[in-house]
Amino acid sequence: MRKPIACVFFCSLLALSPQFARGDEPAKPAPKRYAIVIHGGAGTNPAKMTKAEVAAVEASLKNALDIGVAELDKGGTSLDAVEKVIRFLEDDPLFNAGKGAVFNAEGKHELDASIMDGRTKACGAVASIRTVKNPISLARLVMTKTRHVLLVADGAEKFAGEMKVDRVDQQYYFTQKAYDEWQKKRAAENNPSKPDDAKKGTVGCAALDSHGNLAAGTSTGGLTNKKAGRVGDSPLIGAGTYADNATCAVSCTGTGEEYIRNAVAYDISARLAYKGDSLKNAVHAILTTRLKKGDGGIIAVDRLGNITMQNNTSGLSRAAADSSGYTEVKLGNE
Repeated sequence: MRKPIACVFFCSLLALSPQFARGDEPAKPAPKRYAIVIHGGAGTNPAKMTKAEVAAVEASLKNALDIGVAELDKGGTSLDAVEKVIRFLEDDPLFNAGKGAVFNAEGKHELDASIMDGRTKACGAVASIRTVKNPISLARLVMTKTRHVLLVADGAEKFAGEMKVDRVDQQYYFTQKAYDEWQKKRAAENNPSKPDDAKKGTVGCAALDSHGNLAAGTSTGGLTNKKAGRVGDSPLIGAGTYADNATCAVSCTGTGEEYIRNAVAYDISARLAYKGDSLKNAVHAILTTRLKKGDGGIIAVDRLGNITMQNNTSGLSRAAADSSGYTEVKLGNE
């Protein structure tokens, strides 16, 4: 029996129109094949920097971004991309991590770092280390070579020796800029107030790879003139770093104590999981309702490759890219 002409015509419309077939639901944008976001610290105010300084930071962030994109574009893992990007930033004296780490109250350098695999939620971290060239790589070894999450101080140093990672002496971390900032901070110790736009240290990276896996990492020299042994949010999973394939990957920068008190990195993931928030809205809520103005910044990427870079300071050194061709490098709040 021949079908009525009207039926044939309507059925053809259904076959040709996805919108009809889904009951008029708008088509959702396709997930990104990969995405990556980087920060070099909150409080970066280009208005207080020379043109040469701005150009140098932007160039370094772009180089770091290129390293991450190259890794992801060839089908590499988000973990490898995160580690390689952060290693590069640790080696650049422009940032407060690795080579450019700030001075503590005793005139020494103590470094912290963490990394997390969103696929398995495996993670590793180190804190108060003093002779490791690239703390992020030691953090990854804690994740892969031990049954622990966090090693600190002498224990972390001993583990570094066992793993035969690159070691340096304290002089390696020295930069004149960090030294001058330390002297200025010491001179102002009797006046504990600080401006809202005070520069925050730390570098970080979050990435989604073509296998659908998320990862995040963070590395820092901490706060200028901090007490010896002080540990901030950067090496604490759930505070400064978090990654879960079901939600997002996050790296934070700012006043570490506030990020610890508010479990910031995990809270962002939880808002996606339990409230159904978008990544952008979750980060905005944290920065405006949980943290105070001037506390810092947050970068993150979700499981679909959506990226956000937000802060409540005078600026945030940041860069991002994805497989659609999008790329961005910025310092200020423009």
